[in-house]
Amino acid sequence: MNFCSQCGQPVTVQVPAGDNRPRHVCGSCGHVHYQNPLIVVGCVPEYRGEILLCRRAIEPRRGFWTVPAGFMEIGETLAEGAIRETWEEAEAQVELGALFAIVDVVQARQVHVFFRGRLLEPAFAAGEESLEVRLFAPAAIPWEEIAFPSVRIALERCLADRGSGNETLHLTSVPAIRLG
Repeated sequence: MNFCSQCGQPVTVQVPAGDNRPRHVCGSCGHVHYQNPLIVVGCVPEYRGEILLCRRAIEPRRGFWTVPAGFMEIGETLAEGAIRETWEEAEAQVELGALFAIVDVVQARQVHVFFRGRLLEPAFAAGEESLEVRLFAPAAIPWEEIAFPSVRIALERCLADRGSGNETLHLTSVPAIRLG
């Protein structure tokens, strides 16, 4: 960030009075620009034991598989966002189940939130952000082609819970990637 969104003047990075972290602060009007994590919300839709996955038509990770998920919008709840993303990416109607995974993706400045989901019927199609959409039996999930670590975590936790008969809320994080 180079300029203040309030007055257009240059900003500098400093620790504002009463704060403990460096922030972008306008030298002219004093506005503090907080940068907070974005929320990604989605679900793991199931139909008769199979899981609905979408092959991404957009970057990042174009051509890789994911569950329907995306950035939460202002004015919607977590549940509404998960339902909307499932419709946008897979043209599928889903009945949301329990929230079951929250994954901190610190390096991307995001928090990924996943619900269990049940497809109301086996009707789905590729939305604008998907190349294709398919149901996969757990043994056929293309693990090496999963787009993001958080999606892999959600799928693994969902399947483990199914196998154990438990429905647990999993709080975890994507391991940091060491560069260099």
